[in-house]
Amino acid sequence: MPEQVTEERLIDVLQFISRERNIPFEMLIEALEAALLTAYKRHFGSEANAIVSVDRQTGEYKVFHRRIVAEEIVDPKLEITPKQAGAQYQPGDYFDEEVTPKDFGRIAAQTAKQVIVQRIREAERDTVYNKYAAKLNDIVTGTVQRFEQRNMYVLLDGKDEAMLPLSEQVPRENFRINDFIRAYVLDVRKSPKGPSVILSRSAEGLVQRLLEFNVPEVEDGTVEIMAIAREPGSRTKVAVRSNRAEVDPIGACLGPKSSRIANVSDELRGEKIDVIKWDPDQTNLIMNALAPAKVLSVELFEEDGVALVVVPDYQLSLAIGKEGQNVRLAAQMTGWRLDITGETEAAEARERYLAERAERQAEPAAEEAVEAEDGETAPALDEDLIRKLEEFKRERLTTSDEG
Repeated sequence: MPEQVTEERLIDVLQFISRERNIPFEMLIEALEAALLTAYKRHFGSEANAIVSVDRQTGEYKVFHRRIVAEEIVDPKLEITPKQAGAQYQPGDYFDEEVTPKDFGRIAAQTAKQVIVQRIREAERDTVYNKYAAKLNDIVTGTVQRFEQRNMYVLLDGKDEAMLPLSEQVPRENFRINDFIRAYVLDVRKSPKGPSVILSRSAEGLVQRLLEFNVPEVEDGTVEIMAIAREPGSRTKVAVRSNRAEVDPIGACLGPKSSRIANVSDELRGEKIDVIKWDPDQTNLIMNALAPAKVLSVELFEEDGVALVVVPDYQLSLAIGKEGQNVRLAAQMTGWRLDITGETEAAEARERYLAERAERQAEPAAEEAVEAEDGETAPALDEDLIRKLEEFKRERLTTSDEG
């Protein structure tokens, strides 16, 4: 925009910007009026009750000294009598007297340029923010632009920059400059420098959205994803259920010859995806979550959040998984702390757990008994707890005698 702007040219420019940038024309005019008023007060004084008006048709801008018509004058700068204003004015009306300075045109032109540039910048920021706020928790595509302090910057739609922080990257994934990438929109924030779009490749939501894209039954709600447990880049467990009896949720997610789940795995660069059936019964859910291992029994201790799981001896390592991954993901999915043992050692492991549990429960009671001194009656221990301790003691003695 040139330094000097004629009034007609100003309106043409504002109308063009309104159309091209999708900014309301009236918003531009009001912003210009406010900026012109600030410029007037800065250069010509602010003692008067001034207003600036820009004609919507011609672009002509004028400065007025505004006063209220009143019968009694308290402040001549703010009020004027009906006689001074004219017969057409009544008390309470505004009386505007033009006070446009002769050299105000140069200041107005420069101010108009600044306002237009600022409004364009703000509009672009709002457009970008609204665009990606609408894509929150969705997948976007772009190209890797650069790396800074191990954070990856991605160019979306060829113009919008987003950041993939190191914390949201997958360790085993390697991207280079100009590589194509698909990522999950984790957050969209406003900042003084403009909108900030935060991406993720490690979020569980990325798996969910990819399943929705590749499995029509998930997208239309026939099959529902109930829980996801993920170790990014390695393995993910997804629990699904069907809202229609005739639809197999696991089969729908796998697809013909496992093609659907293979597409999801490929998008995640080979990450293994286990699809299991959701069950509201916690015992069954734990059994399903530990697949592909076969589970013989599950005993729940709800107050401790612990589940004692027994598997065949030959499947113990399978149930635990490499470096404990399978049981770790199953625990994450179900919310239970899983204590897994083989069939041979199941009874001993259960006794050991019950003994440790009894000791933990006895500690608070013992502490209360110690505190109950100086003639006070010690609180009675729970009878069931005492019985369990005695049983455990007898079992230990019997085992010792047999040895």
